[in-house]
Amino acid sequence: MDKKYVAYIGSYTNYGKSKGIAMFDVDLEKGLLTKKGDVEVHNCSAICASKDGKFVYAVVDEGVAAFAVEKDGSLRPLNTGSIRGMRGCSIDVDSKNHFLIVAGYHDSKLTVVKIEEDGSVGPVTDSYFEQGYGSVVEGNFNPHITCVKFSPDENYVCAVVQALDHIKIFRLDPRDGTLSFADVVRCELDSHPRKMEFSPDGRHLYIMSEKKSYIAVYDYADGGQRPVIGFKQLVSTQPKKGSSFSVACALEIPPSGRYVIAANAGANTIALFDRNDENGLLYQRFVLPVSGDFPKRVVMLPGEQYLLSLNHVSNSVTCFHVIEDKKYMVMNGRSIDVDYPNCCAVVEI
Repeated sequence: MDKKYVAYIGSYTNYGKSKGIAMFDVDLEKGLLTKKGDVEVHNCSAICASKDGKFVYAVVDEGVAAFAVEKDGSLRPLNTGSIRGMRGCSIDVDSKNHFLIVAGYHDSKLTVVKIEEDGSVGPVTDSYFEQGYGSVVEGNFNPHITCVKFSPDENYVCAVVQALDHIKIFRLDPRDGTLSFADVVRCELDSHPRKMEFSPDGRHLYIMSEKKSYIAVYDYADGGQRPVIGFKQLVSTQPKKGSSFSVACALEIPPSGRYVIAANAGANTIALFDRNDENGLLYQRFVLPVSGDFPKRVVMLPGEQYLLSLNHVSNSVTCFHVIEDKKYMVMNGRSIDVDYPNCCAVVEI
């Protein structure tokens, strides 16, 4: 607990008082966030940190903004690079800090961006536009790329496509950052997949369905020309007894891989699952309210005792203490005022 961390919370700026990225010192022993400043950007919709914690990348109106993390946790602007498309909604970075990938919800575009040696955003190396029509149920038939992830081996780039109900998988050429089609994972019709995460050991894949409110569990391995992905389990993000109108909207796996965490908008709840490290199967521990409206993102703080809920509509961040070996969590202090919080990255300094 002697390590120091800073949380960077990104928000929309067209409404309210947010300046784009709010910075908080993190007290892991008490589970408290203390505001330390703001960084002005336009409409931060997604954020991630490099694996070494030296850089932070934020999706903004102009493309992707790059920052160097200073010794005190403040952010020093490097540059902003265009993604040659509409503002993205998801971002990921590879472990060597060579490439960024960005998902475009509005234009259904997957973009690969080179990262320069100084951590700044370089040129676009490749892009892919998803095309086609999905189900006409509720009029949601246009494809939307809602999430992008590097595979654990970083041989592939994965893109979650809503409306078409599948995950597109591409090989990524590490020399020039170009994409080539590898495979597709078909999801249930009208399930509207929204988020995906890999287990820390790289052996399991978790895909969250927005409309069906469940998590699909798969085995994962690199098969050479294409990945080997096998279905294992479906688990609901709703309570075991009773339900209400709700859609699953967030997914998180902390570094230990002990838990898988989902959030439900409408019901405004967090579902926490214990995860079997050997077979990847999930077992629901609890589904409890977040004391806020529309938990758009959930974040397990380092040490895995405290859990943050970014409540987009109620303009708040609530913190909960997850009680070890118990089937509940308790709210930890008062909520923090953050206008329209969208995303969060926590970095050790």
